Amino acid sequence: MSVKVYERILQLFEAEGINTLFGIPDPNFVHMFHLAEEGGWQVVAPHHEESAGFMAEAVSRMTGKAAVCIGTLGPGVANLAGAMMCAKVENSPVIFLGGQRARITEQRVRRGRIQFVKQAALFEPSVKYCASIEYADQTDEVIREGLRKALSGTPGPVYIEYPSHVIQEELDVAPALAPSAYRLVGQTAGPDRIAEAVEYIRAASQPVLLVGHGVHTTRAGASVRALAEAMACPVIQTSGGTSFIAGLEDRTFPYGFSAAAIDAVVKSDLCLAIGTELGEPVHYGRGRHWVANEAHRKWILVEQDPEAIGVNRSVDVPLVGDLRAIVPQLVEALRDTPRTPTPELAGWIEQDAAQLAELAETAPSGMSPVHPARLIVEATKSFPADGIMVRDGGATTIFGWTYSQAKPHDVMWNQNFGHLGTGLPYAVGAGVADGGKRPLMLITGDSSFQFHIAELETAARLNLPLVCVVAVDYAWGLEVGVYKRTYGQGSLETGVHWSTNTRLDKVAEGFGCYGEYVERDEDIAPAIKRAYASGRPGVIHVAVDPKANSEEMPSYDEFRTWYAEGTQ
Repeated sequence: MSVKVYERILQLFEAEGINTLFGIPDPNFVHMFHLAEEGGWQVVAPHHEESAGFMAEAVSRMTGKAAVCIGTLGPGVANLAGAMMCAKVENSPVIFLGGQRARITEQRVRRGRIQFVKQAALFEPSVKYCASIEYADQTDEVIREGLRKALSGTPGPVYIEYPSHVIQEELDVAPALAPSAYRLVGQTAGPDRIAEAVEYIRAASQPVLLVGHGVHTTRAGASVRALAEAMACPVIQTSGGTSFIAGLEDRTFPYGFSAAAIDAVVKSDLCLAIGTELGEPVHYGRGRHWVANEAHRKWILVEQDPEAIGVNRSVDVPLVGDLRAIVPQLVEALRDTPRTPTPELAGWIEQDAAQLAELAETAPSGMSPVHPARLIVEATKSFPADGIMVRDGGATTIFGWTYSQAKPHDVMWNQNFGHLGTGLPYAVGAGVADGGKRPLMLITGDSSFQFHIAELETAARLNLPLVCVVAVDYAWGLEVGVYKRTYGQGSLETGVHWSTNTRLDKVAEGFGCYGEYVERDEDIAPAIKRAYASGRPGVIHVAVDPKANSEEMPSYDEFRTWYAEGTQ
């Protein structure tokens, strides 16, 4: 069949189950955008290309597939740079497509060319694969190599560009191949390794299941639940893997921020780690809470990238392959001989529930402005049971780790890279992936919220059921705390404060959203309810106490252990 290059690119993505496109069109892409929408794709144009990248990353997390965003040549591609680096560190398979001037223009010895810079060399260190479609008949091989690289080993982003003279060239091609015809799909572990792992599991008296971000992004919750039930053990969340698996909510404890989690880790004689890099926030699986019983603990690691095995810590049984294929192997092997429940599991469940209830009871109340701990308690109590939770911000997120009363099945947060401003684009992307069916809640600080506040218009245009609960202290709250700890009370706090005349609820109204101002804790839940009932995206501007926000962050000492420079 005869097709244009841009049509073939869409066909190749469709073969991977991709049907969403983010970006701001320009002459290089208008044909692709038009054809995509005509063909039933969801085409979303945000107000900034970096937002497009974050939105695409959120779609990838919600679907377990690669996602696509586009940047126009020059400044558009430049605006993608932050999202590329974020996707690299967050291990997100996003395909970044960039336009470029025709090669005859690029190769001229000229100065003063419009919207031009040699792009590929700038982005090569930030992606897993960087290429250009120089000739029309390279389209299939370059796009497939991009998908192969993005989804193999440790997932991550790729950058592909094409010069403007290529996009409308004709190709005579066969139907697009299925993914399994050109890349490894569903890699299982060898039966000998599975048998060895099962032997360790059966012999363990105090096993734990360490569940990371990869379980959420591969959409593998159901099979991991079956494994946890067969192992009859506690589930320990990494700080990046805070989506609760349906059916395991009561026995899932956050590493480092739950007394039950710490006790379970310290006493564990086996750790089965799934979907985690065993990075700094879990002390590489060998520091802090892991030290006490290190000599007697066995490790099983499910990991897609063979080069990651043994890097951060030694592993007794590496299970190399796709966790979506390996976890069912383990479940099947344990089916006829499930473990007897860990004796202390029931006690840990009670302990964790009591800790959560105590936090809700003791979070300071009756203050105006609101104490940030109370904001988290009230907002998360109002979180819809089937909702998608999105986090952003520094101090606000730290309060959220400890005080959240919700156990969402889908959580969006930028943990590895710590990129502020991702929250609103993540929320839009998650809503797009879900088709706007489930309610969304973004809990964020005002500093982070203002990065991409223009995307409120995008949320309103798409009519997403999103409520943004914004903790407003008119400052970079985390950095105010750093100044105080470094220089003492009353010292200069340069560059971390702004006007207290800022009203984010009014900004929201200007974008066609619902807005409400709150300064008492008892008004938070009713405001959230009214925002959802409005039928529009909503912004709840919650004035929070700046002193508490910068000085009373819970578990801050635990958080600081992530940054043990050179000692882990």
